[in-house]
Amino acid sequence: MIDGRAIVDPSATVGDNVSIGPWTYVGPDVEIGNDVTIASHVVLRGPSKIGDKVRIYQFATVGEDTPAFAYEGEETFLEVGEGTVIREGVTIHRGMSQGGIGRTQIGQHCLLMAYVHVGHDCVVGDHVIMANNASLAGHVEVGDHANFGGYSGIPQFRKVGAYTHIAAMSLVLKDTPAYMTVSGNPAFAIGLNLEGMKRRGYEKDTIAALRQAHKTVYRKGLRVEEALDELKSLREEYPQVDLFAQSIEASEWGIIRGRTKD
Repeated sequence: MIDGRAIVDPSATVGDNVSIGPWTYVGPDVEIGNDVTIASHVVLRGPSKIGDKVRIYQFATVGEDTPAFAYEGEETFLEVGEGTVIREGVTIHRGMSQGGIGRTQIGQHCLLMAYVHVGHDCVVGDHVIMANNASLAGHVEVGDHANFGGYSGIPQFRKVGAYTHIAAMSLVLKDTPAYMTVSGNPAFAIGLNLEGMKRRGYEKDTIAALRQAHKTVYRKGLRVEEALDELKSLREEYPQVDLFAQSIEASEWGIIRGRTKD
């Protein structure tokens, strides 16, 4: 199932039931799992590990060196989780040592639509969806089930919490707490990602608890420390509220707030 016009380096490892299309290049130290489908005109560079049942579409470049000036050719890594789909023209760069963790990681069952970019040292959770041309600069952390609209952009070192929705064409300059929806350039907080909660079948009491937590942080005029202190009992009762609070505690750039009044 490997087309004769593909180039596969002898040091690459290819699992069972793998399809590789014509004019695709698989470089040294690439490990491809089982049941992987790779279209034509794909470039895979290593050291990289591609999980089982991954699908990579034409003209994607996966595992290339980062263009960051601090990268000096050191060995760094990329890992793509099981069942992830990488569509046309996607670019994913490996990590770097200086200022980074030395690896880039894409979780399981993600969908990266056409021309998405994931920069060096990004850690992307499971079930993340990135629409066309959404981009992550280096060192970005993304929680599980986050959803990015087309042409949205995240600068270096920001954190995007789990179950968030980043609206199309948004520029996210601060950290986004879990369960939030943000929009705009620069992005501001719209409110909770209620539609995402409904799609996942959240119980009414859980949604109500998250609404109360959101109101405490965003509507009472409290300092972050004061708001988190008020959430102690809700955090103990609802793990979803605890996740919301943890994502705020982990922020290094400050969390996205509401629209600034002119």
